Formats: sequence, C-alpha cells, structure tokens
Amino acid sequence: MMSATSTLALTHFVTLADSFDKDKVTPGVLGFIVFAVIGGAVWLLMKSMNKQMKKVDFEEQPEDGEAGSTASAATPATEPKTS
Repeated sequence: MMSATSTLALTHFVTLADSFDKDKVTPGVLGFIVFAVIGGAVWLLMKSMNKQMKKVDFEEQPEDGEAGSTASAATPATEPKTS
C-alpha cells in the first residue's frame, strides 16, 4: 500500500526526471570529486611503493646449473700431495 505522501513524492520525481535532457549525461561535481580522490589515492600509493622499494636490498642468487661452475672456478683446484 502506498501512502499519499509517497505517491506525491513519486509524482514530483517523475516530473523532475522528464525535465532533464535524456541525451545529455554529465558526471557533475560529485564525479569530479570521486575521480580526484581516486587519483590522489593512487599517487600516494605509488609514492609509498617507491619508498618501500628503495629499502629492498636484493642480491640475485645464482641458478643451480651455474652454482657448480662458479663454485669450482672460485676455489682453486688443489693437487693431491704425493710423498
């Protein structure tokens, strides 16, 4: 059941909706504010990420196949002593 006030409110909204141009859709001020907030949040996140990435001390580990060849090249081969 619809009350008289809700029926009256609906009729006012319907007449307001008909007065707008249906071919013209703009985001308005609210759309700009939301877009600006999202842009600011992305900028702050990128700034924080760059700060954190500068703290990372990364040294690449040799792969398994190269580990044996570099280990043998780094330590000189010793001749067995014969006495």
